[in-house]
Amino acid sequence: MRSRGFRVGLLAAALVAAVAAFSARWIATSVLGLSGTPVSPIVLAVVLGMVVSNASRVTETAAPGLRFCSTTILRLGIVLLGFRLSLFAAGAFTVAALPFVVMVIAAGVGVVRLLGPRLGLPRPLAGLIAAGTSICGATAIVAVAPLLRARQSEVGYAVSCITVFGLAAMFGYPLLAHALFAETPELTGLFLGVSIHETAQVAGAGVMYQDQYGAPLALEVATVTKLVRNLSMLAVIPLAGILFGEARSIRSPGGGAWLRMVPWFVVGFAACSALRTLGDHGSPAFGFLDPATWQGFVAVIGHAAETCLLLAMAGVGLLSSFAGLRRIGLRPFLFGLFAALVVGGVGLLLIAGFGPSALDFARG
Repeated sequence: MRSRGFRVGLLAAALVAAVAAFSARWIATSVLGLSGTPVSPIVLAVVLGMVVSNASRVTETAAPGLRFCSTTILRLGIVLLGFRLSLFAAGAFTVAALPFVVMVIAAGVGVVRLLGPRLGLPRPLAGLIAAGTSICGATAIVAVAPLLRARQSEVGYAVSCITVFGLAAMFGYPLLAHALFAETPELTGLFLGVSIHETAQVAGAGVMYQDQYGAPLALEVATVTKLVRNLSMLAVIPLAGILFGEARSIRSPGGGAWLRMVPWFVVGFAACSALRTLGDHGSPAFGFLDPATWQGFVAVIGHAAETCLLLAMAGVGLLSSFAGLRRIGLRPFLFGLFAALVVGGVGLLLIAGFGPSALDFARG
């Protein structure tokens, strides 16, 4: 940690992360005229890092610091990310959204697990695609990657794929939803929330729908549905390790073997989410923190989590090479597109068929 390479790596990752954050805000405000950005800074950090890495030799001297960012800081960010997820913050539409979220995730993960190996996809890459399409895009990918021991090139490839699919869905799905659910904005919100990958992209699609069709309820329901979907990381992260992890030399579940399959950062993630839920449930939080202080603390921890993940993904980008992406090939991209269409298609069919009944049940 005292080496020059370690310091140079930290500095390089920090600079790329800062540029990515600034660029995301600039695209939102100056290019798209939005208050929030549909382009994740995490995605930009990966892309910018890859450009810098392949246009220079920074990786050769900065590798120790970059590896620290892409491993230790990444895991710390995943732990802190748990504070963003509260079981009591989802609102009245949680009950309506939950069954659709569960079935869409099951469809996405199931299709990738069934067909991925048959198409020759490496198990870690298939797991990254499954997490990204089924849960919440780049955030899920970076959360699952350490558990799957995915290579930097696989992480960068999966993030790039999910970003392309998510952006296309962000612009296209609101038009499709209005054509089908124009009279029921709640159904539009459910569809956007279960079908679009990134939280930022869901918010962007909801804002576009709200501004174009005057339906703020669609944005509110989409946000709640996406929160419920994000909460599924508590279960899907360890499940991904079982379904897509490399074969382990564990002969039986006895002797603490199952415990060894769950890494510390997943336990930390769940613990932080539990703390957030308990804090939100009490007033004052934990019996001594007033609501304003508690929410301020949660906001600080959430910002710290985002900063860690942004720094980590800058390190991932700086350690990646275009040659590695070329070796992976076009087939995983097409398969990821297929998985994204499965998630959107299953969500659309379920909501069109059962959405009104689910909303009536939740309201009554």
